[in-house]
Amino acid sequence: MSKQTTALVTGANKGIGYEIAAGLGALGWKVGVGARNEERRNTAVEQLRAAGADAFGVPLDVTDDASVIGAVSLIEEHAEGLDVLINNAGVTGGGSQMPTTVDLARVRAAVETNVFGVIRVTNAMLPMLRRSASPRIVNMSSSVGSMTLQTSGGETGPIAVAYSPSKSYLNAVTVQYAKELQDTDILINAACPGFVATDLNGFRGVRTPEQGAAIAVRLATLPDDGPTGGFFDDAGMVAW
Repeated sequence: MSKQTTALVTGANKGIGYEIAAGLGALGWKVGVGARNEERRNTAVEQLRAAGADAFGVPLDVTDDASVIGAVSLIEEHAEGLDVLINNAGVTGGGSQMPTTVDLARVRAAVETNVFGVIRVTNAMLPMLRRSASPRIVNMSSSVGSMTLQTSGGETGPIAVAYSPSKSYLNAVTVQYAKELQDTDILINAACPGFVATDLNGFRGVRTPEQGAAIAVRLATLPDDGPTGGFFDDAGMVAW
């Protein structure tokens, strides 16, 4: 009997993260629902289980070392390893983000979660991922992080010196991991879910969370000869 595939999705208690967990759960995977808020995490796990998913809660604050270490121990206990990591947890930084007037605390908040949090969680989970037969890492990014689109007049939303550059930073970090891990079985890619209606944008998005989750599920299930170090949306490669 083959070992059940196990995934961890950060920020999985709502929105895109929840739908990623639901999509992976529908494949018969065991899914760790990573989230800070206990009540929302428990509710998400209950809903996923009611839909037939093998889900379990993972208390996880990606900005806290102790929380991340605790998550590793819990996953080892519940699943005896990890095959796929979806770094989905993210924040906008909030408020006005005009470069000339921004509160630097907003920039720090965006980078702490969207970049440092990804590095912290990825590095903590890597020992388990290295033991997997087909390890995958998906970093949830955004087209607003594309320098090409930003400088070519593409539609990348409002000026946001905290959020948008944090996603550019995340894209660059993804490439660096891919370069270091190129001689391993680990495939790591960045995913753009599109403009999804979530609480991060006041539900102004035009796509559903389920639609936004599709690219993450696809990258999480890449074949062993699949791409690594890329930036993808539903249509294919996104310009860096």
